Amino acid sequence: MSPFFQFESDFVDSLRCIPMIVRFKLDTCGVKLKLHQWNKLTESDRQTAVELPCTTAEEIRNYHDFLHELIKERTGETAADLAIDHNPAWNDASTVPESVTAKAQEMGITITPAQWQSLTPIQRFVLIKLSRSSHENANFLPAVKEFQLV
Repeated sequence: MSPFFQFESDFVDSLRCIPMIVRFKLDTCGVKLKLHQWNKLTESDRQTAVELPCTTAEEIRNYHDFLHELIKERTGETAADLAIDHNPAWNDASTVPESVTAKAQEMGITITPAQWQSLTPIQRFVLIKLSRSSHENANFLPAVKEFQLV
């Protein structure tokens, strides 16, 4: 099974943008990876960032350390750390976040609590990220369709 979503298909071959699976891991391990830093990583580095596990406490620590070392080695910069949300909204299957509801309503879509519950945590993560006003939201509707919510 591919770690990428269909709506990412225009860039995953080259990994020129940070794919959602890596963004999910970044939020999990608390590392801020800027696009210009990502673009200085080798193809192999990027693929490793996609494939490395980041689920258990040990894996999360290892992923964090891996990124810090890699960013330093490839860019000469020190990676910034982010606060880790130990109870992120994407783990709450019972409540559709307001940003997701509002973005869906803008498009004439309703995402029901039952639909939200049927999504995986990474799918909920994607919709939350794509619904934020600070994010370029062109992929929100393709993601909603991919997740069979419409």
